[in-house]
Amino acid sequence: MKVIKAVIKSHKVDPVREALAGLGVSAMTATEVKAFDKQMGHAEIHRGREYAVAFMPMVNVEAVVTDGLADQVVEAIRQTAGDGKIFVCEALSAMRIHTGETGEAAL
Repeated sequence: MKVIKAVIKSHKVDPVREALAGLGVSAMTATEVKAFDKQMGHAEIHRGREYAVAFMPMVNVEAVVTDGLADQVVEAIRQTAGDGKIFVCEALSAMRIHTGETGEAAL
């Protein structure tokens, strides 16, 4: 199993969710985050004073998928999100708390 994490712009969450649902991904988590990257940061003016904004509001989307689906999920996010970062990590185990199912059955 793989954990796919993507940090994307907030207005891209619904298109990404729809793309993943089309692949059969039945669950994902989305968390609002503030991200800093070498490309990010800009100046804003507030009450006549200019100040730097280093952190940008983003959304961290996470889904745990089977190994066979991971590459398709990464590509769907890449095509849909347009900007951000994608991370792929190993998921050593999973358990559905309510039923006690483990491994891929818990997904």
